[in-house]
Amino acid sequence: MTTSPTIRLSRVDELPLLQSIEKAAGVLFREIGMTDVAEHPPPSLEAFAAYQRAGLAWTAADASDRAVGFVLVKLVDGCAHIEQVSVQPDHGRQGIGRLLISAVDRWAAGQGLPALTLSTFRNVAFNGPYYARLGFRELPEITPGLAEIRREETALGLDPAERVLMRREIETEGFTG
Repeated sequence: MTTSPTIRLSRVDELPLLQSIEKAAGVLFREIGMTDVAEHPPPSLEAFAAYQRAGLAWTAADASDRAVGFVLVKLVDGCAHIEQVSVQPDHGRQGIGRLLISAVDRWAAGQGLPALTLSTFRNVAFNGPYYARLGFRELPEITPGLAEIRREETALGLDPAERVLMRREIETEGFTG
């Protein structure tokens, strides 16, 4: 029987491992023919460090306290925007992404934020449809901060027609810690 991972704030000493998890997770995109996405470099260690210092990076750690997944968050238009969720491929399909998002939901509730947002691929099964199953819905209108994210993604070569901006209202009531 495997134990559920522990979700905790990321530590500075594990940032290189988080970077390698992001790189390894690209295999899923390679398997569906999205080679350009699979080969896109992960965020720099400096970028990971900025999220970590701000308390906006969480790690899913196994029973040995080794990172097997992570989530990076930033504040956009008064909401917790999920910038990146990645899980080590050999730990995939075990609910780790869901646990990471739940941790962000609890944190956002404690901050008094109204919702989680994200930008993802509309028709990739482990992206748009997955997040829809987690309660995220496509936004009918794009807020200014999300419009900027859309512009940044387009500048990186992502086709806006293949992307979807999604939002989920905070689910956790009264979380204080």
